[in-house]
Amino acid sequence: MALILGIESSCDETAAALVTSDRQILAHRLAGQEAAHRPYGGVVPEIAARAHVEILVPLVEAALADAGVSLAQVDAIAATAGPGLIGGVMVGLVTGKALAHAAGKPLIAVNHLEGHALSPRLSDPDLDFPYLLLLVSGGHCQLLLVEGVARYRRLATTIDDAAGEAFDKTAKILGLGFPGGPAVERAAALGDASAVPLPRPLLGSAEPHFSFAGLKSAVVRAHETGKYRIEDIAASFQQAVVDCLVDRTARQLGVLSGVSALVVAGGVAANQAVRIGLLSTASAHDLRLIAPPLWLCTDNAAMIGWAGAERFAAGLTDPLDVAARPRWPLDPLAEAVRGAGVKA
Repeated sequence: MALILGIESSCDETAAALVTSDRQILAHRLAGQEAAHRPYGGVVPEIAARAHVEILVPLVEAALADAGVSLAQVDAIAATAGPGLIGGVMVGLVTGKALAHAAGKPLIAVNHLEGHALSPRLSDPDLDFPYLLLLVSGGHCQLLLVEGVARYRRLATTIDDAAGEAFDKTAKILGLGFPGGPAVERAAALGDASAVPLPRPLLGSAEPHFSFAGLKSAVVRAHETGKYRIEDIAASFQQAVVDCLVDRTARQLGVLSGVSALVVAGGVAANQAVRIGLLSTASAHDLRLIAPPLWLCTDNAAMIGWAGAERFAAGLTDPLDVAARPRWPLDPLAEAVRGAGVKA
């Protein structure tokens, strides 16, 4: 059994965890920064990076104490090396490098997206490769065939905004506060999802990709009319996102064979309407829907520790001069799509 120290600092969550290769989370410490960023309506990279510097080492010390282990007992250090806000990524990765060097332990540079992609296997030991993954978060919206550790084939991506980004921008447009995803979901629970006519970009399209920029613009126009309640706009927006995610996922399931499950991960996977829609889609294709517990959907260090454990078992470690990366696609060979640019 391997014991991995996981470190996460890619955006506005600072976290440290101790995770074993037999799926035990011995400790997890997380410090959020919502109060610091709320006045700005979004994450300010410089504020986030300074907060990581101040809190990360105490969090690591606290996690080790919670688990009742010393750094010498850890088998490897796994730290997020990208993608993300480069200042925050560098704080976590440099800390991981320092700990690995000081303790003489292997370093595992983890792709944050791989952390999300493998997190369902932490919570569900029966989930086998390959599976279809809908990775849906603030910065990414992709369908990936997960064939194994470090083996990902991107089947679809967004050609503009990610779904989580659209949630955040909609929250800002409607004055619902920060963080946007949970704020929109709360407002939507009080609204009528059929009240506001909103578009479903690319719904039914032969191309596999996602698009949410037009939907966001339609929210702006609906709000400016003054005709609709905030709650109704939120509910109608959320339903439009769900319809798009379900349609694109169902299209992919229609042309795939041999997958063990439909899996959803990333921050937007915490949205209950999204889960309900995907559950029906999975059932229609005789598949299980696998979604991590809500706390594992948002950024955390347990998923980084688990991805580190999976990579460690596969013999995948990294040198101490590995670079932090603001962009890091899981499938670097995937063909670029129109409009996606560096988001692909």
